[in-house]
Amino acid sequence: MTSRPGSNSSGTGFDLPTKQSRRAELESLMAAQNFWDNSEKAREVVSQLSALKSVIDPAKEAINTLKDIEELFELAQMENDEQVLANIEIDLTALQKRCDQIELSGLLSGPDDMRSCFFSIHAGAGGTESCDWASMLLRMYCRYFELAGYTFEELDLLPGEEAGLRSVTLRVSGTFAFGKLSCETGVHRLVRISPFDSNARRHTSFAAVDVMPEFDEDVAIDIREEDLRIDFYRASGAGGQHVNKTSSAVRLTHIPTGIVAACQNERSQHKNRAAAMKMLKAKLYMIEQQKRDAEVAKLYSNKGQIAWGNQIRSYVLQPYQMVKDHRTDFQTGNVTAVLDGEIEGFIETYLKYRAQQRNVKK
Repeated sequence: MTSRPGSNSSGTGFDLPTKQSRRAELESLMAAQNFWDNSEKAREVVSQLSALKSVIDPAKEAINTLKDIEELFELAQMENDEQVLANIEIDLTALQKRCDQIELSGLLSGPDDMRSCFFSIHAGAGGTESCDWASMLLRMYCRYFELAGYTFEELDLLPGEEAGLRSVTLRVSGTFAFGKLSCETGVHRLVRISPFDSNARRHTSFAAVDVMPEFDEDVAIDIREEDLRIDFYRASGAGGQHVNKTSSAVRLTHIPTGIVAACQNERSQHKNRAAAMKMLKAKLYMIEQQKRDAEVAKLYSNKGQIAWGNQIRSYVLQPYQMVKDHRTDFQTGNVTAVLDGEIEGFIETYLKYRAQQRNVKK
């Protein structure tokens, strides 16, 4: 951390008293007799409480450890015990590493950071190349979800015309899923020798990642029935499945904004509609957030093209190998590891960058 573990804030968003206050609020909700009447909302509260505990408890342990080290240091100095002093130095190094991890968790301090999320990938400029790149990104993120201990399920998928996929939407659940994955929002650019080009020329492809928090049913977003167009269709999964035999898939279009949300993974039309409505509300919520947050507005704006000049990260396979984040300048030459899901370094670096930018604006 940038300050001693016993302090209230590290200067980059870690606020222990606020987190403890929120924890007390959630524990009070859980103590209510009717807490489990709404099981879905109850699970959300339990998930948020678990996420808070994962930050608060290690922070309190670090503070107590520091106090113990300080007391031991005073005794060692009085007795001039060099061996104990050497051990204290080792303990301090270990404590510093623990504090770095606590600080990272503290950067996830947004009101929605602890929520699960809807995670989408959309192919952009580049035709078949971009559809294939979108499928490569899907593989990379699925590997990352597994490494991070997140669970995920496919809600909607539109295959590419010749290869790969045009778009896909997943529901991702886990501690700080939205907070961490929101760092990936934006256009991702790939440079490589095309496997679809008989002349083996170098091609540039683009795909966009979009991340929205998953809210409870009672999120304050009012959608009028007359503002919705509802389409039912057969899901595009493998042949022979129940979902293919009936028009159970649902697509919702919010007419005033043109925003679309679709779900096809459930057997029930009713469940698909409920999931699509959750996604639609999340998208409309993010639009409201755009009005108050210039950075998010830029990333989510419908005016931005999934093409040159808008990328947040470049993945170069030819003529050299490098992955570089253009927001933070964090980069690595180990492209294979990144495409296998090792993207934590990019996320951590951007979390710190984002916190610093917010502090500057304040």
